[in-house]
Amino acid sequence: MNDFYDMIYEVVRQIPKGRVTSYGAIAKYLGSAQSSRMVGWAMNNAHSQKPRVPAHRVVNRSGQLSGKHHFGPPGMEALLKKEGIKVKKDTIVNFDKLFWDPALELKL
Repeated sequence: MNDFYDMIYEVVRQIPKGRVTSYGAIAKYLGSAQSSRMVGWAMNNAHSQKPRVPAHRVVNRSGQLSGKHHFGPPGMEALLKKEGIKVKKDTIVNFDKLFWDPALELKL
C-alpha cells in the first residue's frame, strides 16, 4: 500500500496552484478506478509527507471539500482561497473550469 500512496502523492504534488482534482480522477489515472477511497485515506496522511503534498487541492467528484475536517489551521478552504479558488458552502465555485485531470495533463 505504501507504494500506491507514494504514487498518489506524486500525482497530487503536480496539481498546479489554483487548480483542483478529485479522488476518483487520481485513482483512475493510477489504473485503479475503484480506489478513490484509498486516495482519500492517503490525503488524510499527507500532512506528514516530505516533500509537501498539497492535499487541499483534492476534493470529491462534485467539487465538495469532503476532506476538510482532516485539516488543521488554517484549514482547507483558507488554503484554497489563498490560491485564488473561490469556495461557497464547502464547494468549489467553477469546479468544471478549475478541474485538473491527471489523465490529460500527465504521462504515465
